[in-house]
Formats: sequence, structure tokens, C-alpha cells
Amino acid sequence: MSFHIPAHAFSDAAMIAAVVVFATAGDILIAAAMRRMGDLDEIRARRGLAGTITAVLGSGRFLSGVFFMAMSFFSLLFALSHADLSLVAPASASLTFVTNAIAAKVFLRENVDRKRWIAALFVCVGVALMAV
Repeated sequence: MSFHIPAHAFSDAAMIAAVVVFATAGDILIAAAMRRMGDLDEIRARRGLAGTITAVLGSGRFLSGVFFMAMSFFSLLFALSHADLSLVAPASASLTFVTNAIAAKVFLRENVDRKRWIAALFVCVGVALMAV
């Protein structure tokens, strides 16, 4: 028995939102893991390539980030099977840029300067124009 969800049950916005949320979560978790881990060149110098790979793959945050990036990828595949590429790809990529800036500020305590906020605002305007 197969389970099929009709295409009309999902709006374009919901499918794009899923891609964006999963991608942002993945990016933040991977960035947090890599910052916690430190410089990979230093780890490689101390522990070799195998030790570096073990350190990366042994990080729960990193693996969680990879999981969310995979969910983003499969959400993108689902969205592309139901909506136009010319909407899904630019909207999801652009909105991920915006949500990454917000999440980096909130969760990673990054200093997001005014130029990046203005760029994010222009991205939002562009996405709004595509949706109209």
C-alpha cells in the first residue's frame, strides 16, 4: 500500500518554507559544530587526516546539521516535483540567505553589519516581487 499526498495539499509557500527552515537549521548546526571543533588544519596537524575525519563525524551537532541539510535537499526535490523551478530555486535560496543572517545573529551571536541587513531587505523585496 502506498501513501500519496495530493499536490494541491501543499502550497508553494509551505514547500519553500520547509526547504528554508531545514537548510537554515543545517547551516547553523554545522557552523556551530565547526566553531566548537576549531581549526581543522590544526586538528589534522595533531591527529592526521583520519583523526580529523573522526573528530568531524564524532560531532553530534555536525551530524544533526547534515541530517537537516539532507531534509532540505529532499524538501527541495518534493517542491520541485510540484512547483516551478523558476519560483522554488530563487525563493528558497534567497530566503535561506535572509534566515541565515537572522539565525547567525541570534544563535551564533555573529555581528551582522548594516550592509548585510540591507542586502537581506532587498532579497525580501525581490522574493515578494516574484510571488506577486
